[in-house]
Amino acid sequence: MRANYLFTSESVAEGHPDKVCDRISDEIVDLVYREATKTGVNPWTVRIACETLATTNRVVIAGEVRLPPSLMKKDKDGNDVINPSKFKAAARRAIKDIGYEQDGFHWKKARIDVLLHSQSADIAQGVDNAADQQGDEGAGDQGIMFGYACKETPDLMPAPIYYSHKILQLLAAARKKGDGEVAKLGPDAKSQVTVRYVDGKPSEVTSIVLSTQHLDESWDSKKVRAVVEPYIVEALGDLKIAPDCKWYINPTGKFVIGGPDGDAGLTGRKIIVDTYGGAAPHGGGAFSGKDTTKVDRSAAYAARYLAKNVVAAGLSDRCTIQLSYAIGVAQPLSIYVDLHGTGKGVTEDQVEAAIRKNMDLSPTGIRRHLDLNKPIYAKTSAYGHFGRKAGRDGSFSWERTDLVKALKEAVKLREAA
Repeated sequence: MRANYLFTSESVAEGHPDKVCDRISDEIVDLVYREATKTGVNPWTVRIACETLATTNRVVIAGEVRLPPSLMKKDKDGNDVINPSKFKAAARRAIKDIGYEQDGFHWKKARIDVLLHSQSADIAQGVDNAADQQGDEGAGDQGIMFGYACKETPDLMPAPIYYSHKILQLLAAARKKGDGEVAKLGPDAKSQVTVRYVDGKPSEVTSIVLSTQHLDESWDSKKVRAVVEPYIVEALGDLKIAPDCKWYINPTGKFVIGGPDGDAGLTGRKIIVDTYGGAAPHGGGAFSGKDTTKVDRSAAYAARYLAKNVVAAGLSDRCTIQLSYAIGVAQPLSIYVDLHGTGKGVTEDQVEAAIRKNMDLSPTGIRRHLDLNKPIYAKTSAYGHFGRKAGRDGSFSWERTDLVKALKEAVKLREAA
């Protein structure tokens, strides 16, 4: 491990075109779970893989679903077909909440097409009945997923992505509150923070980049900086801003046209923003728009949960966990742990054994352990899926550290053996 270096991560706001699409896709996931529960349909049977495209006053929602009857209707021939009305309404509510009421992208005026269709029977049979007979469900696809945790921030996240998110969260909250000139900022924004590490620990910020949409066309970069700088300083908190820190606030000058009107958006195009800002590996699969039989989502949550509990238990200062799956097979093909040379008297083999002992990593086991069959996903769509506070509604359950005691005990038992 290098001891002294610079590392940079970026974040994007909820109004970024890709994040608008992530939000809509996750609102659709929540809608399906909510309707299933409301109408007495077993939420374990929910299946959805929803992609969204957004451009100038146009939204297209497509994908595969298995829906409760309340989201269906009869066509003229008496066949069951998807009723688009509730999906369109969910998308409009999301766009309105984000704050888009501009000529080129307006929550009320945008055309919304719903092109969802039934889930492939070939995929469904593999998920519904695990081929290895070791779980109620098989994995929804093959793939590799990573989880990571480190002791750089209170939420055990890498510092650059943690602070990049925090800057945009504070600005969004202030914008929506509507106090003063910050209310003239638009929903679309990107941040980037470069952190200097000394002896492997975050020491100071050496550069700050922020590009934010503004609704007042008379504003220039200097004016935007005057408005946003107090929020940036607040977000960085105790992390020192270097005396020679370079500030790049709206470096191109004006940023009035934003969101999908300025650049098309797609679901799943900001996966590094969603995870660890490049400080840890990413398996490649996106999260938003997917139910939790899709291990792209659920196993990535499980890997983060386990890595965070390993670090919270004091077993290491850093931890990376990889899980791998085959479609239709319940149990992971492999579990890999890397403590990056920071293990506290334990080996990777011991941690791997402790993980296997304490959590069923089949899709069924993950969904049950983390209680994932709930409408809790819209709030994950911006500012990262990790490093967030676990909510009373069951959201961000993978951020709990309730496995600490069990992991410690499992490692001790293995040492004794």
